[in-house]
Amino acid sequence: MNITFRQLKAFTSVARHKSFTKAADELHLTQSSLSGLIKEMERHIDTRLFDRTTRQIHLSDAGERILPHALRVLHDMQLLGNEIADLKDFHQGKVRIAAPQQLAASAMPELIRQFKLTYPDIQVNLIDCSIEDVINQVQILDADLGIGPEYPFSADVVANELFTSPFCLVLRPDHPLADRQKLTWRDLGENDLITLQEPFAKQIADELPLDISSRLFRSDYEVNFLSTALGMVKMGLGITVALSYADAWVKEQGLVMVPISEPVISRKFLLYKNKHRSITPATAAFENFLAKYVSAWGRHQPA
Repeated sequence: MNITFRQLKAFTSVARHKSFTKAADELHLTQSSLSGLIKEMERHIDTRLFDRTTRQIHLSDAGERILPHALRVLHDMQLLGNEIADLKDFHQGKVRIAAPQQLAASAMPELIRQFKLTYPDIQVNLIDCSIEDVINQVQILDADLGIGPEYPFSADVVANELFTSPFCLVLRPDHPLADRQKLTWRDLGENDLITLQEPFAKQIADELPLDISSRLFRSDYEVNFLSTALGMVKMGLGITVALSYADAWVKEQGLVMVPISEPVISRKFLLYKNKHRSITPATAAFENFLAKYVSAWGRHQPA
């Protein structure tokens, strides 16, 4: 049997997307090249991997049985590739960090700047992605470490708590509530609230009394990214909420952040690692620096 690495990648990609078009885009192949790889693999094992109709693609019974083994082989090859790359980069050092877009855009640049002052020869690659993809990046070994909010993860991943960040109100400095030291959720009243889409807004709404959540989360404006919400607040279109770690980013926009209580609603952030991934000196250095940085940062955050 002469199954190639490229054939296994083609097979698992089509199985994941249930689409030759999406798999070809992911692998940067033409659809004809991708189809050729699948046909070659089917010829080598003398069995059909997919059942095709005019509209849908499904794994055949044989494909269902082969898929877990194919994924395991690719996983092991990824481990091998990463270990070889780390051996080559040992003297220079490299660490790959996955973080959700909001954290990557607000708090991570300053963290990386401080780290580079201490470890100028270690290269830091920041992978900004969706919250759920942080864990996926760690699981498939594309990231050495993941930093993100608490989220379900597989048995291949281990996690330790880093910090807890409370939600605060973000508003223009000329807003009537801007000079308050602390607010309650009821104080937000009838202001136009700009919210981020699920699961951001839902977590807050679920922890509030029904009368408050139904009044606040009436979808005056709903956006995907905090950067968009901050721009809208700056233009006077309403107020928004953000986690306290974004305080520096908020100030850069000329806006004000005020803690909200009764109740205090927070998100717990974790450090994710793949338990099968060996820790390189560069990764260990970043992890130790991160623990000290977060400890010092946490002492200056809103209560």
